[in-house]
Amino acid sequence: MTAWIDFLRARGASFDGATVATFGNPAGELAAARDAAIVCDLGALAALRVAGADAESFLQGQVTSDVQALAPGSLQLSAWCSPKGRVLATFIVRRIDAGHFELLLPRLLLESIRRRLSMFVLRSKVVIDDASDQSVRIGIGGPVALQCIAAAGGSAPAPYRSAAIDGGTIATLPGSRFIAFVAPAGAPALWDRLNGVRAAGFPCWRWLTIRAGTPMILPPTQDQFIPQMINLDALGGISFEKGCYAGQEIVARTRYLGRLKERLALGHGEIVPAPGARLYARAFGDQPCGTVINANAAPDGGGEFLFVAQMTAIAGGELRLDAVDGPAVSLLPLPYALPEATAPRGRIA
Repeated sequence: MTAWIDFLRARGASFDGATVATFGNPAGELAAARDAAIVCDLGALAALRVAGADAESFLQGQVTSDVQALAPGSLQLSAWCSPKGRVLATFIVRRIDAGHFELLLPRLLLESIRRRLSMFVLRSKVVIDDASDQSVRIGIGGPVALQCIAAAGGSAPAPYRSAAIDGGTIATLPGSRFIAFVAPAGAPALWDRLNGVRAAGFPCWRWLTIRAGTPMILPPTQDQFIPQMINLDALGGISFEKGCYAGQEIVARTRYLGRLKERLALGHGEIVPAPGARLYARAFGDQPCGTVINANAAPDGGGEFLFVAQMTAIAGGELRLDAVDGPAVSLLPLPYALPEATAPRGRIA
């Protein structure tokens, strides 16, 4: 991948560790993500390979989505939970063929999730390893991204589907986001074919993902929320029809007993909070009522962020960051509808 990194540097990329931070004008890049289209390296997202004769059945018994229903070339949002139903990671599952899957997840979580998931392989014919260097993942996003892909000779498929593109495949995600998976040797040619698309750092992709209302669990927010709290039921990341998986009993009880009190929401404030920062409301006194999941600078100034908070606090509309008298939070609309609240039911026999 050294040649790819050198290519990006030659095009003006500045790195923060392994992540492209900017191509020299962060404000202009964010404006392009809002108004036009951007292309960015997604090296901050790793590819965890799960492969082998038992890969499908293994994942089906671990993650929240219905892996068995996933056709080759398709993708789905999913999560992996603790036995107590708390989300340890969110990711995109990509099925490459019958016994070969990739989980696209934050590189910060790659090794810890690989080690922990490997503990459950036991006698299954499954290999779990880091496949990040076997492809370059290029993100194209923004309101005119689709036209830019067409101009480069590509054809974007339906959401969570993929199509062939020179040197690899391209997949569609909600929120005008597209990911090209290409061999490292072919990545520069694809990048250059996207002529006229603004090169941007990974923060622009993060902002587009926040605007899509799609949470990305990071170390500060691991093992805190059940999947419905981060809206995975609204995003198609939970199957309530499949069999058992890690944490399934808690997830099902929350749905059928109507005990959900917290939800993911989208907000704007004058600062960019860190993941794990707390939110407050006067009705809750000095006790925090919410937690920031993901945040990024906003094109129009300040910060935009996804956060989980008590639904009564969200409805009250007087949320603050860091303290009861901290910076005010303005609510922004999510780009999807939430499921109607389930009426509490008696105990399931």
